[in-house]
Amino acid sequence: MKKLTLDAIDIRILNAIQNHGQLSKTALSEMVDLSPTPCWNRLTKLKRAGLIQGFYADIDIRQIAEVTEVVVTVSLKQHQKSDFERFESHINAIDEVTSCVATGGGFDYIMNVVSPSLSSFQETMEQLVEAEIGIDRYITYFVTRKVKNQRPNLIKAFVKDNDNV
Repeated sequence: MKKLTLDAIDIRILNAIQNHGQLSKTALSEMVDLSPTPCWNRLTKLKRAGLIQGFYADIDIRQIAEVTEVVVTVSLKQHQKSDFERFESHINAIDEVTSCVATGGGFDYIMNVVSPSLSSFQETMEQLVEAEIGIDRYITYFVTRKVKNQRPNLIKAFVKDNDNV
């Protein structure tokens, strides 16, 4: 797949919507210092290219309800493509798993799991093991507090000359 070439304005648009979510045409154009119509056309192009995967609010669930948050590392028994596909397909259907990344190194996956209670979390893990999706072992780490949780700063991460953005 051919990568889309982005310029400084595209990066500013992506950065603005990443930090502020959906914005009006006027608000976005003011943030990126571009007139509204060309700005909106660029945003449409970025959406069509698949760079923007959605808009959502980052809700602090702990302010609403008591929950158990757990980081789980998972190692699979086998490492064939079909083993990874089977595991990933199953994980994508479980609401309690809020994120899952495949890793290289000591573990195959790192998942974040949010459950209403410790016993509910344990039930989720037992169901995963019983599902026979290739789990060899898993290790749990209970979240006591979040220290940092943010999206990457696109301007710092992808633009070599920050002065032009």
